[in-house]
Amino acid sequence: MSYYINKSVSKDFEETVQRAIDLLQREGFGVLTEINVEEVLKKKLDVSFPRYKILGACNPTFAYTALEKENKVGTMLPCNVIIREDGKTTVEVAAVDPLASMQAIENLELKDIAQEVKERLSRVIRDI
Repeated sequence: MSYYINKSVSKDFEETVQRAIDLLQREGFGVLTEINVEEVLKKKLDVSFPRYKILGACNPTFAYTALEKENKVGTMLPCNVIIREDGKTTVEVAAVDPLASMQAIENLELKDIAQEVKERLSRVIRDI
């Protein structure tokens, strides 16, 4: 089982970031964090790196339900979505597969939540 869901597109990087944010919102997720990996690596290590952003996405309803069923599940929240340059004309968008990440937790009550979150994230990736 792969630990992510992904798709590559021939679109502008920043437009793809905004499209991902819009699609996440459509699916009930807010973006809590946005990490510009390229900037961080340049600042901290003085290295060049292709454009790469990590969006920390959270659906409050699902997060609350999961936390009620497993109080340590917060170590796996929020759901990360990446947008990265994958060549000069291609941008890859990938999201964590919640079903894969929840396999590490021995709590069957999380499976239905993870399945619903996966379906929503899969629609975001599909529609990007």
